[in-house]
Formats: sequence, structure tokens, C-alpha cells
Amino acid sequence: MTLDPAGQPFPVPAQSPVPAQNPVPAQSVPIQSAVWSTPVRRTNVSTIVWATIGIVLAALALMLVLVYLSTFLGPGALLVCLVLALVPLTLVILAVRWIDRWEPEPRPALWFAFLWGAGVSIVTALVFDLGVQIVVATSGVARPEGDFAAAVIQAPLVEEAAKGFGILLLFWVIRGQFNGPIDGVVYAAMIAAGFAFSENIQYFGVAMLDGGLTDLGVTFLLRGVISPFAHVLFTACTGLAIGFAARRASGSRYLALVFLGLAAAVLLHAIWNGAFYFLTDDASLVGYYFLVQVPLFIGAILVVAMLRRQEERLTLRRLGDYAAVGWFTAAEVEMLATPRGRRQARAWAAAQPQARRLAMNRFIVDAARLASVRQRLVSAETHPPRRPAAEARQGPGTDTAEEARLLGLLMRDRAEVIG
Repeated sequence: MTLDPAGQPFPVPAQSPVPAQNPVPAQSVPIQSAVWSTPVRRTNVSTIVWATIGIVLAALALMLVLVYLSTFLGPGALLVCLVLALVPLTLVILAVRWIDRWEPEPRPALWFAFLWGAGVSIVTALVFDLGVQIVVATSGVARPEGDFAAAVIQAPLVEEAAKGFGILLLFWVIRGQFNGPIDGVVYAAMIAAGFAFSENIQYFGVAMLDGGLTDLGVTFLLRGVISPFAHVLFTACTGLAIGFAARRASGSRYLALVFLGLAAAVLLHAIWNGAFYFLTDDASLVGYYFLVQVPLFIGAILVVAMLRRQEERLTLRRLGDYAAVGWFTAAEVEMLATPRGRRQARAWAAAQPQARRLAMNRFIVDAARLASVRQRLVSAETHPPRRPAAEARQGPGTDTAEEARLLGLLMRDRAEVIG
């Protein structure tokens, strides 16, 4: 990175630039001003309260799941299978970290997503299945072993609906930080990772109890090595749909898109379960895996990579709106909105005191969030909500309020970076 004579990582004015009050000529959405003299909260108190309640309740649900599994696996087998289930979980989390690098999601939200999948979604599926068993038992109709309806219809519908509702909860509670399809994929992946984690413990345990180490090894190879991203692929369809809805002014107008994403998740899940139901020989399963699942997985990687690139271009374009009216310099936009600029900024900050290093990281992350909020405001002008636009933008939780809050935070971040 080229330093100026004062040793700064980018050219900045001696004082924060004075923002123009007029909008960018190319856009009809005015850019807000931030009140710097008043404290700006980084996290809304109500969001903290809801996050705490959600994490506690979801963690209790996970504890119930582990207690349930220990009743038929035993503590020893439960511990062994839990450790094995950490292997595919680690692979998924590493992938999520790569996807989430450009605009990292709040860690409490990621923890909630994981616990929702590992606890609440599993409990929902278990309770629903118990209810079906009670209905079948009271009706006097015997439930066949390896029931097709349970594997190919019930499980995909119930499990994907439970996981998808967790994504919707995050969308409603942290609307200001749920900025697009990448965010939807990240939260979907964490929920799916949690669900697969608890489900893997059960599958590993049953295999070990029924067939010993041999069956356990085969099951671990199938679920932990060959297909650790299966649930992620299913639930990502719902996350993508909700993420695209988040880009618009009013998510309620795009419920059809959300249901379409859920339908795709259920269909992929049903195809996966149906393959194991109908294809009983190993050769057929291997052929199905390489002809169907591998191309789907490669396609998912390409879609995520494309969305990541689109997110980078969007950040560059939207921060350019603010540079045009004086909020940022052109060099700052280059630093905040390009991978090369970010790497150089973080490399410079690594040699600085901790406070300045943390401020630089916040500066980069908050700028990406600001660009996403700006994109929603621009989209609101292109696709206005049914209610009046002025009404849609009022209130502390709306995009205009979030834009002003982020601008205030960014000016503070910049001041700390400059020192």
C-alpha cells in the first residue's frame, strides 16, 4: 500500500468531508446525513435481547436432542459419534467462512442459526414424526418398514420447512443486516450444518450399534466425507430466495419467491432421499452420486462464486454514490470496495496498535453493509412498495435510519484509523 507522508494507508482530508445534501444526479434517492455529536449504537438493544433469548432457547433445544440421543446410544457412543460429527461440521464451517468473508455476518446470528438447525429443527422433525406415529397407531394401520412417504415426502417437507423458518426469523429480527442472497446462503448453510450435525450423531450411533466399527466407517464415509454438504445444498435454495427478497423494499411482496425457494429445497431433499430408497445396490448409488449430486454441487459453487463477485461490484458501485457527494475519497472507495484494497489496508493495519487495527476492520465491514443498505434504497425506488414510499422509510428500523447510523459509525471508524 502507498503511504502518504504522515504514514496513512490512504489519502484522507484533515477533517471528515462535509457531505453534500443533494442526491447523486444518477439516483433519485437522497443520501442521508449522520448526527455525529450523538452516540451511535453498533447494535440495537432490542436486537441484543432477541438474540439472547433465541440463542438460549435454541441451545436448550439442542440439549434436549442430545439427551434424547443418549437414551438409546448411551453416553460413550454419543461422545464418539459427536466427535465424528465434528468432521463434516468443520468442513461446512470453513466453507461458510469463505463465503462470508466480504461482509461478515454477526457472530450471535451465526450461533443462533447453528443452534436452530441442531436443536429446534431436529426437535420439530422428531415431534412431527412422533405425531404421525401416534396417528398411525391409533388408526390401526401398520406403518411399513422403510416407509416411502416418511422418507421422500414427510422428511423433506418438515425438515426444510423447519430450517427455512429459522432463516425467516433471522430475516425479520436483523432485517438491517440481512442484505442479500449471500447472507441467505450463509445463514442457510449454518442452519443446515447444525441439522446435519445432530442427524449425523444419530446415524453414526445407530450404525455403530447395529454393525459395529465396519458399519460406522461406511456411514461416516458416506455422510461425513462424500456428502457433508447435502443439507447445505437443500437449504441454500430457501436462503437464496429469502436473500433475493431482502434486496427489495418490502419482503412481503416476494413471498412467492420464498415459497419457490422452499419448494426447490424440498424437491432436492426428496430426490436425495428417494435415491437411497429406490437405488439399493452400490453401483447405482455411485452412478447417481456422480451424475446428479456432483454436478449440482459444482453448480452451487459456481452460483456462490458469481454472487460473491456481484457483491464486490455492488459495493464498489454504491460506495461510489457516497464518494460523489463527498462522504469518501476515491482512494477510500478503492480501499473499501476491492479485494486488493482490502488486503493492503489490513496488511497496513496489522502493524498498527490494536485499537487502530480493529477500527480498520470495522471501517471495511461497515462500508460493505452501507453499500447493501444503499442498494435496497435504490431498489425501493425502482420497485416501490405498495404502501407510500415516505411511510415505508420512516421509523428507526428502516433503511434510511440504518443508512444514517452506518454513516455515523463509518466517520468514527475513519477518525480512529487516522488517529
